[in-house]
Amino acid sequence: TVAVGGCGVLAQRLMDVTEKALCEGIGQAVPGKRVVDISRAIQNYVESNGFNVVREFVGHGVGRSVHEDPQIPNFVEGKSSPKLRPGMTLAIEPMVNAGLAGVKLLNDGWTVVTQDDSMSAHFEHTVLVTESEPEILTWREQMPSKLKGS
Repeated sequence: TVAVGGCGVLAQRLMDVTEKALCEGIGQAVPGKRVVDISRAIQNYVESNGFNVVREFVGHGVGRSVHEDPQIPNFVEGKSSPKLRPGMTLAIEPMVNAGLAGVKLLNDGWTVVTQDDSMSAHFEHTVLVTESEPEILTWREQMPSKLKGS
């Protein structure tokens, strides 16, 4: 998410929280953890900052196809959760609304907006689970230290 032409305080805070939630989720992408640990980290960070995660769209595994299992929700759900193993590649992508969590698809069949017309933000990285720390495959350099810190 990028603000074009500047933005207000709430919009900047929404983007900052969403990007930090991504980092919180990435920090959980280590062997032995489960997908739900990523989901919980994102949801807890977002909700502790007064925002809501979108539930209609989720992150996903990346392999021979772009969208594969496992699904990576940005919220905790009651399903069983796969254990993370080295070699798994995951698209972790928090989608966060300033208002209520719901979204709706417009008549063009493509555009998605929040149900309450509030602002929304989205950040995403593709992450490789390694033997030690997560490797961000969609970052040209290592994650800046200001974004680290779960």
